[in-house]
Amino acid sequence: MLRKLSDLVPEPYDVVALGAGGAGLSAALVAAVEGARVLIVERTQYVGGTTALSGGTTWVPGTRHAASVGSADTLAEAAAYLDRAVGARASPALRRKLLDTGPQAVDYIEAHSEVKYRAYPLHPDYLSEIEGSTVKGRALEPLPFDGRKLGTLFSLLRPPIPEFTVLGGMMVDRTDIFHLLRMTKSLASLRHAARILGRHAKDRLRHRRGTRLVMGNALVGRLLYSLMQRRNVSLVVETEIEAIERDATGIRAVTLAQGGARRTIGVTGGVILATGGFNRHPALRTSMLPGVDAGWCPGAPGHTGRAHDLARSLGARYGTNALSHAFWAPVSVRRRPDGSNAVFPHFLMDRGKPGTVVVNARGRRFVNETTSYHLFGIAMQERGVVPAYLVGDADALQKYGMGMVRPGAKGLEPFLADGYLTAGDTLEALGTKLGIDGKSLAETVARFNAYAKSGVDPEFGRGATAYQRNLGDASWSGPNPCLGALAKAPFYAVRLYPGDIGAATGFATDANARVLAADGTPIAGLYAAGNDMHSAMGGVYAGPGITIGPGLVFGYVAARDAAARATARRDQSAPLATEEVS
Repeated sequence: MLRKLSDLVPEPYDVVALGAGGAGLSAALVAAVEGARVLIVERTQYVGGTTALSGGTTWVPGTRHAASVGSADTLAEAAAYLDRAVGARASPALRRKLLDTGPQAVDYIEAHSEVKYRAYPLHPDYLSEIEGSTVKGRALEPLPFDGRKLGTLFSLLRPPIPEFTVLGGMMVDRTDIFHLLRMTKSLASLRHAARILGRHAKDRLRHRRGTRLVMGNALVGRLLYSLMQRRNVSLVVETEIEAIERDATGIRAVTLAQGGARRTIGVTGGVILATGGFNRHPALRTSMLPGVDAGWCPGAPGHTGRAHDLARSLGARYGTNALSHAFWAPVSVRRRPDGSNAVFPHFLMDRGKPGTVVVNARGRRFVNETTSYHLFGIAMQERGVVPAYLVGDADALQKYGMGMVRPGAKGLEPFLADGYLTAGDTLEALGTKLGIDGKSLAETVARFNAYAKSGVDPEFGRGATAYQRNLGDASWSGPNPCLGALAKAPFYAVRLYPGDIGAATGFATDANARVLAADGTPIAGLYAAGNDMHSAMGGVYAGPGITIGPGLVFGYVAARDAAARATARRDQSAPLATEEVS
């Protein structure tokens, strides 16, 4: 499967997937199942893209898995929800295709591969206040996977963000975290913890990190393992795309470069753009994400936008009218001992928990802390709050941690020494150290503490919806699981920045994932999936996994269309063969 570019055989490929993230690997797998000869091109040394760094949640309504958690959801309700949440920000035809095809795509990939999903018992849509939303059944997560099955290709899998692992590379998901925090209180939790800790101890005798894969690593591991089983798939890594050629019939070839080798690869069916979006393209980033430092992006490094330049030169156009050009999360940043930059997305562990607030430079709250991370990031930019400050008391730090500081609040000295974490014996002192208005911060916390007693936040409505309450602490004794007083000194804070976690603006496509030219006609043989495709959600974060879910579905759609096109073209004429350019 893994090849050097110079070793590729001369016959053309039916489908070329540019990018080995979740969408690209899914598309490649479907095309291979359809019998196509597939080439996957990845510019970095790893496969998995940002999907491998993510929770791996896949938002697809209407699957058979919904019934396993007692969901009575219907596609009609999902459609009504998206119509209200997204509206005119994206093509209704794309939404219909996503919903109509989603269950079929999930069934197909599970039937023909090692990719297996389950529905999480409680995983609400992010805009749960909107009619048609649901609290369970639409969000799927991959089953854990044994990375040892990958053999030597295990090293090809992009490692998770180190700060999301424990004990030197042990991956943990929400279930694991729950049991690890309760291992001294519950026999069942102790057994679960002992099992995964014992497994990790054995792993470290032979591997640089744990091989029990969960979340996005599990999804990518399962995709990679499934592709390994198929002889009609080739993969090249550390390979750049230099040209995409077309003729009167459509895309006919791509030119690739790896080290000193350059090859022109004939294409019979199509090229699927799945490179991860525009986010690290210097010019596009400046124009589309002004003022947002690239160092705040927690995504994988491969999405340089090189393929976007080539597609645009062929007439491809971007979609319009998205809520935002990117999807967002508040992140904190720290320099690692090796000099690399650690970017930590604050998804659920601390933000919105009892005993915490987020304030601006004036020491005032400016947003509902339990809104979705996407809307949180947008609010930071719209209100000019960069950085913001996540503030918590000693109890909150002990129980929930704070960003890269783990629950238990042990080993704080390095975080305090390098300024990632700031501490103060009083709120006024904390404010002074942060360079913000300490008196105003104390007044803000006093008001918030009163809200915690009543369970109602009249300023921002924190903890008012099912999604928001799910971010809180289910074991909290107060009237609102998201509201708890900041009372116990010392007080702590971490700086937050708006981090782009994926592109929402991408290439406009039709419902078959075919990239559209300026006149609205498809560019024959050119497809887009994942973050290279203009978001079917119109830049609205409607639920968990609304990038990975559409990436799977439209990768499936694109792959089947491209494979069928390859069959038709082979019957008509012989396309360009692979040739060495230099």
